[in-house]
Amino acid sequence: MTEAAPQIPALTVETSPIADPGPLAAHLDRDRPLLWRRRGFGIRGHGEAVRLEFSGEHRMTDAAAAWKQLVAAATITDPLRVPGTGLVAFGTFTFAADSAQTSVLIVPSVVVGRAEGRFWLTRIRQSTDASTGTGTDGPFAADLPATEPLGTRPHVALTPGSLSPEGYTTIVGEGVRRIRDGLLSKVVLARDLTGRLDDGGDIRTTIATLADGYPDCWTFAVDGFFGASPETLVGVHSGTVTARVLAGSAARGTDAASDLDAATALATSTKDQDEHEFAVQSVLSSLRPHSRGVVASETPFTLKLPNLWHLASDVEGLLDDGATSLDLIQSLHPTAAVAGTPTPDAVRLLGELEPFDRERYAGPVGWVDADGDGEWAVALRSAQLDADGTVTAWAGAGIVADSVPEQELVETRMKFRPIADAFDPAE
Repeated sequence: MTEAAPQIPALTVETSPIADPGPLAAHLDRDRPLLWRRRGFGIRGHGEAVRLEFSGEHRMTDAAAAWKQLVAAATITDPLRVPGTGLVAFGTFTFAADSAQTSVLIVPSVVVGRAEGRFWLTRIRQSTDASTGTGTDGPFAADLPATEPLGTRPHVALTPGSLSPEGYTTIVGEGVRRIRDGLLSKVVLARDLTGRLDDGGDIRTTIATLADGYPDCWTFAVDGFFGASPETLVGVHSGTVTARVLAGSAARGTDAASDLDAATALATSTKDQDEHEFAVQSVLSSLRPHSRGVVASETPFTLKLPNLWHLASDVEGLLDDGATSLDLIQSLHPTAAVAGTPTPDAVRLLGELEPFDRERYAGPVGWVDADGDGEWAVALRSAQLDADGTVTAWAGAGIVADSVPEQELVETRMKFRPIADAFDPAE
């Protein structure tokens, strides 16, 4: 059920160039870290000028409508006009419409950004309302927000949550049976791990570890949800739409020869090629109503990450209808890469077989600006930190007719590694 439309305040936004602020992940807000970073691009947020929450089937379209209203009511001074400047919001959306978790757009009070050797500071506040006296007048402060040094990396021992390893192989076996019965072609089944953050641990150190260890992934932190995802759901910049589709994976080798063998085996695997093609066609089909000329790489390539090889394809096109990045996440989510094919049948099956709420795992996570441009990843290699210190992580595998349950369990273990290794294990 969709919640009532949120109240939209008027905002005053001012972006200014600054000197190099240093590594973004090293100066996160301790209480509410906000981060979006990959390679030389990144934005981090401090505080909350506006928080918009959504739920239900229309959570993404409601967010797109609310964002347009917020932009229309804002006064924006942005002399730089590059991606990430001006009015921006960080966002994370649930995988399922009936999730107990909320979907959010958060406009920080301060944004610090960097891209291509340029650095900026954006200040955002609610404007003064003459009738109520609320809001703030006067010039913005020019200084960077004060932050505490990073503390001790948390000790979190992640253990099976709703599914034991044996329970996971059981539901994978059932998924294979349904596929062989002709009910669907692929289903992506996940499992969860849980743990508890120790009292002295600093989650910002875990996030910074992910950013340093996975520079080619999108490292994100939004509303307690954090991770390092290799998969771009969609990017929109100046009328161009892009995406990167990942489906099919293999463990890295232990030396140069075995690593090359692993990549070659993945690239020539009929199972993985078929799984990948399902995912690519899912994305193309979702984007064609918005971009008639959208195309994908002729053949997938192998993408090397610190712990895995992935089959990857890049997608690009020109938007025909002026759709924003928020409009497109509604069209794209969920992709075959995180649900299955046919996607509606796969979503119903994973809802039947997975005994837990995916919350924001495998949903869209990213940022949007005043033009509707932005970048959104599929929230993989991720975990949620709740207010009581509970940490929940998720990982899944694509199941097709010839999947072997024990091998799919091993694949999920590999996909848990980025989060598990980012926590300093207890002695």
